[in-house]
Amino acid sequence: MALELASTNKVFNGELRKYKFKSAALGGLHASFNIFLPPQAASSTVPLLVYLAGLTCTEDNGAQKGGFFESAAANGIALLFPDTSPRGAGIDGEDADWDFGTGAGFYLNATNPKFATHYNMLTHVTLELPQVLEAAGIPICHLGGHGALTLYLASRTNQYRSVSAFSPICNPVNCPWGQKAFNGYLQGGIEEAKEQYDATELIRKRVDPVHILIDYGTGDNFYKQGQLLPENFLQAAHNAGHDEKQVQVRRQEGYDHSYYFISTFAADHIEFHAKFL
Repeated sequence: MALELASTNKVFNGELRKYKFKSAALGGLHASFNIFLPPQAASSTVPLLVYLAGLTCTEDNGAQKGGFFESAAANGIALLFPDTSPRGAGIDGEDADWDFGTGAGFYLNATNPKFATHYNMLTHVTLELPQVLEAAGIPICHLGGHGALTLYLASRTNQYRSVSAFSPICNPVNCPWGQKAFNGYLQGGIEEAKEQYDATELIRKRVDPVHILIDYGTGDNFYKQGQLLPENFLQAAHNAGHDEKQVQVRRQEGYDHSYYFISTFAADHIEFHAKFL
């Protein structure tokens, strides 16, 4: 797992680094990620916040467009930006649609044999990348969109202390995007997905306290099309006994699904996580 440093950029007195390495979790394919180290990392260990981008994105979208660095630097928080899928697997059909395959790994471990060798983004993000960072001596302590919510809610350890999401797919077993992904990647399809990969199904089972912030925009076309379903998640959270202090779902008037929306509320999300460090 030798890391190759591809680029560095100074930003807000910290440093943004892009690394590449050969990923065992992704079947030997090369993977890339960006990591922002705040100025405090030069002299001490800092907490890490993982940003999981959405469909069609790479490791660069959040780093280049999100507007997270000023607040992260002020709070002494490192930011990790993984890719959203394997690249170059050469599987028949993986590049046929924008919402499945390349750029749309859904942060799961595929059980369909066609995809199981390479499409293991769950292992890549939760196990492999932390090990890679530790082995490289990058001074962070690990901390915790659709992927972020499910990783947080499915975890039975203290690996993730909090989670936030912009316009996430909150109930994917009940929307076209999720149904397409789960029926393609998983042998058990929707029923298998309910156990680990649907935030609304997972929050129903959580009885311990949680720390969740979700923002979505009323001008988001995907929200209007029924792809996001934040109301389903909020209702399930309330039914499970989680109040507004534990689960905040904020309806932002007029905002769409773009990085203009994300950059508007980026500092809010950094400040939210900073409370739980």
